[in-house]
This record gives sequence, structure tokens and C-alpha cells, in this order.
Amino acid sequence: MTLQLRRNAAPIKMRNYGRIVQDMIAYASSMEQGLERDSLEVYIALCMRQRNMTWNRDQEAGTDRVKEDIIRLSNGHLRCDSATFEQMMAQTNATLTGQKKKKK
Repeated sequence: MTLQLRRNAAPIKMRNYGRIVQDMIAYASSMEQGLERDSLEVYIALCMRQRNMTWNRDQEAGTDRVKEDIIRLSNGHLRCDSATFEQMMAQTNATLTGQKKKKK
């Protein structure tokens, strides 16, 4: 006897981010406000920046662009306007810029 896996047949809204990011946004939208949700928002934003840089190498994926896309994908449930979001994004941006490799 074989088991059939359930498949999410809903269309992907933004293909450059993929279904996993879309599912993470849907999960975060269903969570209550708090530090865990803010941390998940930051993680989603970082994933989105990374995926956007993969698809659009010429275009910089700034924090403002990612915020707009998160709001659009969550239908306004995630706002990314908390002070902890800004603080965590600033910390990760500083870490990421400090770790860039020098070209030889």
C-alpha cells in the first residue's frame, strides 16, 4: 500500500521567492504578535533578499523592497514595522556586509 502525499496546488504569487517563502508568510500571518513572530519576519525577509539576489543579480534587494513584498504576499497581515524588525535587520545587514569576501 502506498501513501499519497498531499500537494499544495495553490498558485505561487511571486515565483522569484517560491512556495516555501509563501508558506512561511502564511504561517507567520497566523501567529500571534510577539518576539517569535518578529524573529520569523526577519528570517523571512533575509530569505527573500537572498532569493531575490539569486534571480535579479543586477538589482539590489533592499529592505524597503522586501517589506513591500511581505505586505503584498501576506495581504497586509504582516507589516514589518516593529522596532525589533528594524533592529534585527540592521544587525544582520551589518553582519552580512562585514562578511563579504574581497575579490582578488
